[in-house]
Amino acid sequence: MVKARAIVITGNGTNCEMEAAHACRLGGFDEVVIAHISDLLAGEIRLDDFQFLNLTGGFLDGDDLGSAKAQANRFRYAKVDELREHLIDQLMQFISAGKLILGVCNGFQLMVKMGLLPAFGGSYLTQSATLTFNDCGRFQDRWVYLKTDSASACVYTKGVEKGLYLPIRHGEGKFVVDSQTTLDAIEVNHLAAFKYSDSTYGAPTMEFPLNPNGSVNAIAGLCNETGRLMGMMPHPEAFVHRINHPRWTREELPEEGDGLILFKNASEFVRKNLL
Repeated sequence: MVKARAIVITGNGTNCEMEAAHACRLGGFDEVVIAHISDLLAGEIRLDDFQFLNLTGGFLDGDDLGSAKAQANRFRYAKVDELREHLIDQLMQFISAGKLILGVCNGFQLMVKMGLLPAFGGSYLTQSATLTFNDCGRFQDRWVYLKTDSASACVYTKGVEKGLYLPIRHGEGKFVVDSQTTLDAIEVNHLAAFKYSDSTYGAPTMEFPLNPNGSVNAIAGLCNETGRLMGMMPHPEAFVHRINHPRWTREELPEEGDGLILFKNASEFVRKNLL
């Protein structure tokens, strides 16, 4: 039987790989592999063998060139030792095959800086946005309310009626774009899968700390036009069970945490479309 397989990339400063792998397993994937980026560059593991790629949070390369910029360059220009192909070629083949990519926090920064998002018209290697320092000038570690867009084609938010409650932890989470044209295209095409809001999941907000970083139009997560590629600053893998919630000892909560639905939707998509 063909198995649903997810890969979680680690190395060079990521620190959420265990949680992401656990979320993939709980979400329904048959096999989950945590792979160091060097395993890909050595040709020991290939993206072709998986249907779901997870780019996790952390502090890639110490954020010395700006969050995830060094890893973006690694993906763009590094070659696989055995075949002398560029790693980006594997990634483009992965995308062309209709597979899924989820970037969280540092992973979102990585996707944006590689040009994988928003990637209008499939222009995957053209950067038109970035994530920069929070308006408050300091690292934020708190929980936020995320309003979903029911008109979005996003695979991961299927069935999420209003929104999710998830933790954030970042110093460079402010989403900005290169032009008003880019921002308008994001809104017209319903690519902003998540926006910061209040506890009613009403109108998006720029108010701090509900919007912890000052992201333009309160954008907390972004998908491409296919809905198969998504990046987000909040951490869904950090809330997959009730005991991950800060008030789990004081409130009656569902067994599943809000973030698990993203991984369940990814698993369901893979089984219906890629196996």
